Amino acid sequence: MRRRTVTAGSLEEILQATAPAPAPAPPTAPPAGAPARREEHALRTEFEFELPRGYVDEAGTLHRHGSMRLATARDELRPQIDLRVKENPAYLSVVLLSQVITRLGTVTDVHAGVVERMYATDVAFLQDFYRRVNSEGHTRAAVTCPHCDGGFEVDLSGGRLGES
Repeated sequence: MRRRTVTAGSLEEILQATAPAPAPAPPTAPPAGAPARREEHALRTEFEFELPRGYVDEAGTLHRHGSMRLATARDELRPQIDLRVKENPAYLSVVLLSQVITRLGTVTDVHAGVVERMYATDVAFLQDFYRRVNSEGHTRAAVTCPHCDGGFEVDLSGGRLGES
């Protein structure tokens, strides 16, 4: 192995010798007539969650992890014409949640009957989760420690409190 000896000159020379490679040039505009390249958007449309209690299916299997997609205008309008909602306006959240929950454990066909059989605490959690995702665009909630009154954020999308 051959050693190379370097003598240090001025600080500017050292900085130039150790500087990272220059960033590549930004891409040029496509030629006229060429199809425009689609830009990647960082819009998050599906959110993972973990139910506080969990849904128990007909076979007795507990399902706690799931995912919910962003609601569309159609999702919010469709329950308005549902006869069950017209008879009982409280049923609106059941129909709405059944449309936006894409998966619940191994259950991929989440319909109103599945949401009906969920525990009330899980339905309340999903209603709040829906509101956060569709109104605020994130799943974080500001909380205050009851012991030290320190404020911090928790992510409601999954994991137990205190886990990383």
